[in-house]
Amino acid sequence: MVDDDPMSVQIVRTCIGNTPFLEASAACSSAIEATELLRTQAFDVLFLDVEMPLMSGLDLLRTLPDPPQVVLITSSQSYAVQAFEFAVADYLLKPLSYPRFLQAAQKVLETITSQRAALSEADQLPTGNTEFTFVKVDNKLVRVDFADVLYVEALGDYVHLVTSRSKLIVYSTMRAIEEKFPPQRFVRVHRSFIINLDYMQALEDNSLLIKDKYIPIGQTYLRGLLQRLNKL
Repeated sequence: MVDDDPMSVQIVRTCIGNTPFLEASAACSSAIEATELLRTQAFDVLFLDVEMPLMSGLDLLRTLPDPPQVVLITSSQSYAVQAFEFAVADYLLKPLSYPRFLQAAQKVLETITSQRAALSEADQLPTGNTEFTFVKVDNKLVRVDFADVLYVEALGDYVHLVTSRSKLIVYSTMRAIEEKFPPQRFVRVHRSFIINLDYMQALEDNSLLIKDKYIPIGQTYLRGLLQRLNKL
């Protein structure tokens, strides 16, 4: 829980206490305090206020390369579009009601359960092959040759594997993609993008070009990307 209002924190804590599958692990009174906690500890879900001094909840999300499931809690509807851009699990308005909180919590639980099941299936597939992998698409396993993948884009609870011939929608996480795809060929350049270095055509300012797609580069990934490039 991250909120600068102690009363709001207590309300969320009470809602968590009434939800059997949730446990309150930590509470922070500012986004700055939460930054260090999220860097050193793993959490399944983050209940996050938007409007806080010095650093907003959305500012906090921009600093997290691989955030947990996020439920935004705010008194204003004006942040809904930005919440969608961050692919948050849900968006709750204050004053908070328990039925609406429970609905959001159940949505998070379903997503996490599905992600873990998908990762478990992936772990059972043969590993160590640097030429191809199999991904689950519409209840069937589809072969994907790494040489054909242009980039991977995170979209909500799914990833899009964009190849030279098609776009596959796969239920997975970016972390799982990083673990399964050969690191000598693929590099993460943004919280929402992993690229195939073989297809990178140009880099300018904070974006790069693959085919006709401009892909943003996150500041936390720029140095690592530059180190991978064979520059004159």
